[in-house]
Amino acid sequence: MIKELNVHSLNGLSLWGVLFHRNLGKSGLRVSCLGLGKLMAENLMTLAFENGVNLFDTAEVYASGRAEITLGNIIKKKGWRRSSFVITTKIYWGGQAETERGLSRKHIIEEIVRAMTFVINQGMAMYWGTSRWSAMEIMEAYSVARQFNLIPPVCEQAEYHYFQRDKVEVQLPELYHKIGVGAMTWSPLACGLITGKYSDGVPECSRAAMKGYQWLKERVNSEEGRRQLAKIKELHLLADRLGCTAAQLAIAWCLRSEGVSSVLLGVSNTDQLLENLGALQILSQMTSQTVTEIDALLGNKPHSKKETRA
Repeated sequence: MIKELNVHSLNGLSLWGVLFHRNLGKSGLRVSCLGLGKLMAENLMTLAFENGVNLFDTAEVYASGRAEITLGNIIKKKGWRRSSFVITTKIYWGGQAETERGLSRKHIIEEIVRAMTFVINQGMAMYWGTSRWSAMEIMEAYSVARQFNLIPPVCEQAEYHYFQRDKVEVQLPELYHKIGVGAMTWSPLACGLITGKYSDGVPECSRAAMKGYQWLKERVNSEEGRRQLAKIKELHLLADRLGCTAAQLAIAWCLRSEGVSSVLLGVSNTDQLLENLGALQILSQMTSQTVTEIDALLGNKPHSKKETRA
């Protein structure tokens, strides 16, 4: 099974080339189709960067603001060329004060589209996108940008995995074709559910057992959660047949979706990172036959309005 990569074989992306990088939406920005998100550690960032990952995602709320500082310190220490990687961050949940939250002018300057245009014109960012916005809200932002000669968003960050499909597979492709907005997706393993770690209950060392994750524990133990775990067992058998891990299959499945520019990985150690990067080696196996088989196992393929009318 493809459980990890030969680290040296991927240096410089000699094996992947165009496959490993995609345009962010229809912008000219090239990002690695797998990015590193959430908490950053120097060894993980180094390994990811050496294996061609050029996208690092953070947010002002991560670790109460320390994540962005940590990320900056690591990059400064490594001495990487600033032109060789992409940093994305998210603003809304900031500090404790009323002026440190939200999307007000006081917090990020003013009105979102105008504020992001100002930020880009000042050279503080190169592109901007949205996170957890509805298709209608994204279209409204695009329309405002065009009306007032401002800069529109280029991507939407959205949750996407086997059990969360409608937005990325139906709504965002329409936006991609109409206005060029691409998808940067997160949680490809559904908070670890897809790995099978919860098949026999909630382990004490798992995320679902941690303080603040009661919602995940309830989800795992719910009737719907048990149905999903049963489907995951079937998907594990398919992964075995394809010669990969369940995580690699799930990530490759996300990458095969139209309009997905990059899938953000949340890893806590090098073994997980290497395993997840191995998803690229089975992307070629995401044939229509394999995807159809997965759809049959899941039984939740969403349908576009056009398909519904047909």
